[in-house]
Amino acid sequence: MDRGRFRVPAATADGAAALGVAALQLGSGLSGPHPSGWRALLGCVLLAAGGAALAARRRAPQAVLAATAACAAGWLAAGFEVLAVSYLVAVYGAVRAGHRNAAVAVSAALVAVLHLTAPAVHGGPLREVVAQARGTLELAWLIAAFAAGEAVRQAERRAEQAERTREETARRRADEERLRIARELHDSLTHQISVIKVQSEAAVHVARRRGEQVPPALLAIRDAGREAGRELRATLEALRANAAAPPPCLGDLPGLVERFRETGTGSGTGLEVTLTIEGRPCPVPAAVGRTAYRIVQEALTNVARHAAAGRAAVVVDHRPGLLAVRVDDDGKGAPHPPTGAGLGLLGMRERVTALGGRLHTGPRGTCGFSVRAELPVDGAP
Repeated sequence: MDRGRFRVPAATADGAAALGVAALQLGSGLSGPHPSGWRALLGCVLLAAGGAALAARRRAPQAVLAATAACAAGWLAAGFEVLAVSYLVAVYGAVRAGHRNAAVAVSAALVAVLHLTAPAVHGGPLREVVAQARGTLELAWLIAAFAAGEAVRQAERRAEQAERTREETARRRADEERLRIARELHDSLTHQISVIKVQSEAAVHVARRRGEQVPPALLAIRDAGREAGRELRATLEALRANAAAPPPCLGDLPGLVERFRETGTGSGTGLEVTLTIEGRPCPVPAAVGRTAYRIVQEALTNVARHAAAGRAAVVVDHRPGLLAVRVDDDGKGAPHPPTGAGLGLLGMRERVTALGGRLHTGPRGTCGFSVRAELPVDGAP
């Protein structure tokens, strides 16, 4: 049972129910006709034990079912004529947990044992003996407990299916929205950026053919057009990939590092990327793994495009209650970058802050840049 605003923990509720049933059975047994001596003591112990066993009905429903059935047969044999409330609750719990066959089998066996035990223990006419057995386990109450457990089980299954349907619907709508955004970006920006890129490159080419000095502003426009084209293609690929594939996780980092390593080698930049896993690897929440992946992805992208680096090192450190991610490079760029962070660094900080973590970015001494993130793994979705 989940905790809600007006709910109590499942263990507390089960314990209270067990004490209540034990008290009810003891009170019913001692208030009516009952034996004396050691049989009275044995019967009271079985009445209390049958109720107390219900404290474990969620953790071990089949074991509780068998234990309460044995207690019911025992107190009838001891001379107590008490309705087996604890067994009825155990039947409800077992059926709710999906153990219908076990509930039917144990119930049939208990009915047979009660009708065989009563004549051997109690004297008198057969009709009275059968009535005593029925007093311990009424078939109508047994059927009601079985039906209630099955009804609740079906309701919980429908609720789970409805929740999964809502999640799938939300995920599908998010994918459709990403595809729509990708189409809009492609239709509205690709043509204009292509025109800027072609016209600026043509102007630079013509100026050089004429032997004229190319204005710095024109070169800046050409370079900005190329960079905008690459950024737009990368954005469109990311949007379409996110809509078609499951979100990345911590286990996808080796593949990400390998792709950057191959890209650096193929482009002639000579970028060497290493991945080191420290600590004891353990499963992390999906949001933490996804954030760690995006941080490494953005950091390596910045290294490849802007740092003029020859080597980058990715370190993932599993600490107690914490996942630390560090990306260092040996770039030869300015040790003190201009004030203000780009959208990539801003996106990193937003992701880390949303999880309650910390992010530090800055230069490494005289050269290189470092990105360090600490992500708590406790309480993350």
